[in-house]
Amino acid sequence: MDAQLPPALAEWLRSQGHDAVHAISFVGVDASDEAIWDAAKAESRIIVTKDRDFAVWVSARRNGPQVVWIRLGNATTRSLIAWLTLRWLSIQDRLAEGAHLIEVRA
Repeated sequence: MDAQLPPALAEWLRSQGHDAVHAISFVGVDASDEAIWDAAKAESRIIVTKDRDFAVWVSARRNGPQVVWIRLGNATTRSLIAWLTLRWLSIQDRLAEGAHLIEVRA
C-alpha cells in the first residue's frame, strides 16, 4: 500500500483476509515510487494507491505488479474505508481476473 494512504487501510485489508502491508513498514518512509514498485513486483504484491504515477507505469505496459488506483479526494480514514468497502468485492473480482490496473473513482 502506498504511503499516501493511511496505515489503517492496510489493517482493514488484513481484516478482510489479505496479507497487506503499508509502504512505510514495507520499504520505509522515504521510499521512492520506484522502490515501492520494485518491492511489490519482487514479492508479488498489489499496489493500492492514490498516486497517478503507478497507473501511468501500468498503462505504459511496464512490467510489474497489479495496481488499484483510488481516485477519491481527501477523506477521513473512516470514510475512505466505508467507500472502499462498497467497492471491494468488485475490485477483488477484477484482480482475480488478472486486471493490471483497476481505477476506482468516486
